[in-house]
Amino acid sequence: MELFPIIHTNFWDAVIAVPATMLLTQLCKKLFRIKPFWVPTIALTIGLLISIFISHKHHLIAGLFMGWFYGYAAIGSYASLKTTWITFKQRKKK
Repeated sequence: MELFPIIHTNFWDAVIAVPATMLLTQLCKKLFRIKPFWVPTIALTIGLLISIFISHKHHLIAGLFMGWFYGYAAIGSYASLKTTWITFKQRKKK
């Protein structure tokens, strides 16, 4: 019995799961008109669901651990992209 699961970050985690979490969060935001303060909670929930039921379905601890990263990576990536886009648009006007 393992005390802690061995978790390998792979192609799925970086290139598919995080963008899928971002995309599903944005779809929820547009379809259901979610208030902005709920968006991080939605992203975290989607990240946990993807991780627990798809990518780490045989190990709950690994699913919870990686789901937390999927959700927060999606939140951080979206915030970074939004800030970059706003800065780019402001510089273009000058």
